[in-house]
Amino acid sequence: MANTTSAKKAVRKIARRTNVNKARRGRMRTYIRSIEDAIAAGDQKAAQEALKQAQPVIMKAAQKNIVHKNAASRKVSRLSAQVRAMGS
Repeated sequence: MANTTSAKKAVRKIARRTNVNKARRGRMRTYIRSIEDAIAAGDQKAAQEALKQAQPVIMKAAQKNIVHKNAASRKVSRLSAQVRAMGS
């Protein structure tokens, strides 16, 4: 347990940041799930639209260190490749 005043404040601050980070991560996953659902349904138009909306959310999560920037780029790249592959 934290003893000093500054340590107690740090615990409170960490708890607030954790909640924000969880919300951002959950939002990102929701957008990713919407793309994957559209891909599974075979609806390329919906998948493209979902990808267009999800990409800034994913990259914003990378900026905020929710996910690593390379992991975010890899995720966007793989999702866009899947959406492109639906057309052929």
